Amino acid sequence: MKRVYLKPRKEESLQRFHPWVFSGAIQSMTGKPEEGETVEVYSSGKEFLALGHYQIGSIAVRIVSFQPDPVDANFWRSRIREAYSLRKAIGLVRNDNTTYRLVHGEGDHLPGLIVDVYDQTAVMQAHSAGMHLVRQELAQAIVDEVEGVSQVYYKSETTLPYKAGLEPEDGYLIGGAVRSHVATENGLHFNVDWLRGQKTGFFVDQRDNRQLLEQYSYGKQVLNMFCYTGGFSVYAMRGGARLVHSVDSSAKAVELTDKNIELNFAGDSRHASFAEDAFKFLAANEHTYDLVVLDPPAFAKHRDALRNALRGYQRLNARGIAQIKSGGILFTFSCSQVVTKEQFRLAVFSAAAETGRKVRILHQLSQPADHPVNIYHPEGEYLKGLVLYVE
Repeated sequence: MKRVYLKPRKEESLQRFHPWVFSGAIQSMTGKPEEGETVEVYSSGKEFLALGHYQIGSIAVRIVSFQPDPVDANFWRSRIREAYSLRKAIGLVRNDNTTYRLVHGEGDHLPGLIVDVYDQTAVMQAHSAGMHLVRQELAQAIVDEVEGVSQVYYKSETTLPYKAGLEPEDGYLIGGAVRSHVATENGLHFNVDWLRGQKTGFFVDQRDNRQLLEQYSYGKQVLNMFCYTGGFSVYAMRGGARLVHSVDSSAKAVELTDKNIELNFAGDSRHASFAEDAFKFLAANEHTYDLVVLDPPAFAKHRDALRNALRGYQRLNARGIAQIKSGGILFTFSCSQVVTKEQFRLAVFSAAAETGRKVRILHQLSQPADHPVNIYHPEGEYLKGLVLYVE
């Protein structure tokens, strides 16, 4: 196994169990590791520190173990078993909830790997070459260790680093005979399009926030912007909303929202959907709402886009606040990892000040427990949200 030696004092982050080695911290290597190859990491004093997957880029090694144990099929099986045990311990594995995140990268000590479960299907995404190379072992471990899962779909064509030259293909690693794309979340049913949909097909990370919105929905007129699969809309309907409008620029997303409304509330006339740009819809629509949801896609995926992203959040939230009736509620989110809680809150503060309305914070939201944050890796906390009361 090839070795990576760090520059003096660059071992301190690994001694604090941070799971990344940056390229600038490397002093030398024995040989030239292949993309995705497992390497041993040593301090400048030649003290063993960790095992990890090597890759070309700013993050040169993603740590998979701080022990010199073999990284083999049994190793991956034990990690999947630990991840599944956590989901059972927090009560997510139930007959009325067959939708949850099984693996959340560094939060489950499996950096570069995402796995979401939708009833009998696990959808796997690799974000590193190392996880791509062991995808079949991981798939077998999932089927063996996770109750009820019989097939694994691999969806990594758009998530792997392009420099690796891996040329991955999406498809079933195990199974493929089960064709049902319906999964259950808190007793509600959703069509999940893992073949063509965004991410793994559904935004599992908003489950708890959708449930909170349900509690606020009774008798209200609700606007769900960037609705995608209509998750917030379905929960609002169950919560007794008087009217629900779902908006997304994608006609396919609106079609999926309509299917999910029909799946749960067949023939219910309280819902209407619109395939329109969010800003144009808000500018042209004179209707005001009691409850507005702003859950846009990431405005900034890289730090060089941060400034424009913050302006975008301010502009969007100003429009949203202006669209709310007196005494209304705004659920607003950012899923941009490079945007901090403080930066997002400041953008929303600026939006409120721009409208001149009195605004109070009711809740500060984050990702749910099946998206755990490794305490040694605070970068894993990406979802932030605010629930605001607008006077």
